[in-house]
Amino acid sequence: MQLRWIEKTLAAAAILVALSATGRAAEPAKVIRAGIIGTTTSHVPAFTNVINAPDAEGVLAEVEVVAGFMGGVEDNPSSWDRREKYAQALREKGCTIYDTIEEMLEHVDAVLLEEVDGRPHLEWARPVIAAGKPLFIDKPMAASLADVIEIFRLAEEAGVPCFSSSSLRFSSGFQAMRNDPPVGAVRGCDAYSPCSLEKNHPDLFWYGVHGVEILFTIMGTGCESVTRVHTEGTDFVVGVWEGGRVGTFRGIRDGRSGYGATVFGTKAIQPGGDYEGYRALVEEICQFFKTGVAPVPADETIELFAFMEAADESKRQGGCPVTIASVIEKAKKFNAERK
Repeated sequence: MQLRWIEKTLAAAAILVALSATGRAAEPAKVIRAGIIGTTTSHVPAFTNVINAPDAEGVLAEVEVVAGFMGGVEDNPSSWDRREKYAQALREKGCTIYDTIEEMLEHVDAVLLEEVDGRPHLEWARPVIAAGKPLFIDKPMAASLADVIEIFRLAEEAGVPCFSSSSLRFSSGFQAMRNDPPVGAVRGCDAYSPCSLEKNHPDLFWYGVHGVEILFTIMGTGCESVTRVHTEGTDFVVGVWEGGRVGTFRGIRDGRSGYGATVFGTKAIQPGGDYEGYRALVEEICQFFKTGVAPVPADETIELFAFMEAADESKRQGGCPVTIASVIEKAKKFNAERK
């Protein structure tokens, strides 16, 4: 057992004793032990620092990162070259690094799949789902639309809570545009983000996913077709939503870069928000571990990845429009054939 987990448990118990003394009903306290799969991204120490902070409050105080599995994908330097560094960062926080996912699962209640390379996500999610542990999967959820759909299918079939999201989704400005748009009804959105490429992933999956997450946070589901323009320094993807709404994503590889959006509404046109860091996402993850309720619906994440897959298909077809339905159907057919 880890020291910080014990401290959080004792603190929760003390609160319950105080509540009982006042005559208020109290439920037994339990700090949720979280494990991390894939110590290959800076998100590993960043998320852990927020969750395991000595002064953590609210839902953050109800979760403790206690374990990890190093992971790593040898042919991807962004994964393989950082695995030991971030595993050591966890060790310094008192976490135990296990040799296998299965061994780690015996010591945790919930899992963050943080491996930066999306290719092994499906296979590494399987034992987590089989063990019935709530599962958060960091970006990209997988390296193919077919794998994204299969992970959600397995989780639903097993009754295991599962979600994936970029931290950009939960920045306050983007959330305001989704839940109470100051521009009125949203008719369109131009989102943008950095869009570096990685040879083993579809073009937008590796980093463009952040900007596409912004786009879907604001526009919601209902995209019907996608068209893409690709140059060495820029990707520009146009999505047509039901009702004639239009949303675009600009992926930046040349010149000044950043994260943001311009939102077009029935009342106004204005910026949609800014990147505000990891904390809001981490709070959502901890709340998810506590309640088992995913803050992002599976169908929205599937459509988001279908948008990026359709963008790749449009590129292959020289910029022709590609429907969301066609790429989802193709991915489902692939999954049926590989069983």
